[in-house]
Amino acid sequence: MKIYSVYDPEFARFGRILEGDHSRILKLLEDTPLPENGTIYCPSDPKLEEEGILAHFEDDIYGGMPVQIGYCNGFNQKLNCLEYHKSNEVNMANEDFILILGSYFDIENERFDTKNAMAFKVPAKVAVEIYSTTLHYAPCGINGSSFKVLVVLPKGTNVESKRNEKDRTLWATNKWLFAHKESKEASEGAYIGLLGENLEV
Repeated sequence: MKIYSVYDPEFARFGRILEGDHSRILKLLEDTPLPENGTIYCPSDPKLEEEGILAHFEDDIYGGMPVQIGYCNGFNQKLNCLEYHKSNEVNMANEDFILILGSYFDIENERFDTKNAMAFKVPAKVAVEIYSTTLHYAPCGINGSSFKVLVVLPKGTNVESKRNEKDRTLWATNKWLFAHKESKEASEGAYIGLLGENLEV
């Protein structure tokens, strides 16, 4: 699939670039674990949540809301799922990585066709803020390489299972999930809401 840059105008509907020096937290991100295969996700890592760093995101990005700082590390080349939160998310890494994104407004009858998804390369050390109306999931590496991606979200997001029969897409706290039938999440009971190809970069 075609891979755009977050500097391309097509990215504007999905998120924005955050200016500033993030070298301190990116240095701490280097010391987070990397699995041998697959991905690991940690919603909140105290080592990343140093007082000054936490205050920067809470005060300057989230308008005083309490946040959590974690990571998604590993190896991935496929879409597999798309999720959204009722809040924005900040991502950045020490290496280039790819995000496959979609728009909440392209969901029809609780289904999203993957032909409407777009891939964006995020350059190393560039911070992006993904809007709450943007569907997203695990990052993808460049040409099969590994990644360690910082994930900043409002405190409490993704930390507790919230599956119920009233909303098939609700998967965890502040996390609505659409799985592809080929994904591991689908085999675990996630709502199969992605139509079309399980995209790969």
